[in-house]
Amino acid sequence: MKPNTRLSKDDCDSDPKPDFHCRYRSIVGSLGYLVTMPRPDLAWSYSDLSKYVQLPGKMHMDAAEYVLQYLRDTVQGSITYTRGARNAIELWGWVNADWADDTDTRRPHTGYIVMMNGGTLSWKSHRQDNVSLSNSEAEFVAASQAGQQVIYLHETLRDFGHQQTKPTEIYEYNLACVAISENQVRRKFSRHVDIRRFFVRKPMKACFCHNHPPLYAHNRGRHSH
Repeated sequence: MKPNTRLSKDDCDSDPKPDFHCRYRSIVGSLGYLVTMPRPDLAWSYSDLSKYVQLPGKMHMDAAEYVLQYLRDTVQGSITYTRGARNAIELWGWVNADWADDTDTRRPHTGYIVMMNGGTLSWKSHRQDNVSLSNSEAEFVAASQAGQQVIYLHETLRDFGHQQTKPTEIYEYNLACVAISENQVRRKFSRHVDIRRFFVRKPMKACFCHNHPPLYAHNRGRHSH
């Protein structure tokens, strides 16, 4: 997306011209195809632009055309899997959440990516279903969503004869999120995420291993992607 740009419903055109509307929908639809195939780097842009396909405005079109410029400059971009990659046939990844930055709904945005054999295996960028009351809550919901996907991938790989025998590392930089996932004490300020807290804790014990939690706090600068 264009740097320092936040799209909003306030920028919508209540009556867009048919050719303008058709072009915008065509761009967003094409981005959606690319996101599901070789370009996970477009996931955020597609998620944001697709919210305005009904009544796009000039600012939305400018953002969409900026993504096309980015595509032109990165046309050779693709996902490459290698046999000699670090952690071969082992899953690992990152998860993050963008708290309350959606000016229309204030719902957080989840983003996660799961890697295997040097390439991206699974990814997602989408708005969460509910408004979160804190950054740690938004991060924790994102972690639970990433955990659901990891469990699914564990089962799929097991069916193909590649059962995960080591803990799956999902890098999460938010210390409060990591603390909630590891802390057995229930406090009133975290009761609203109680169900997800127990969901995350369950795969930590059953799907990964008994004494090695899948969430780690690392500095963004040291583990960037």
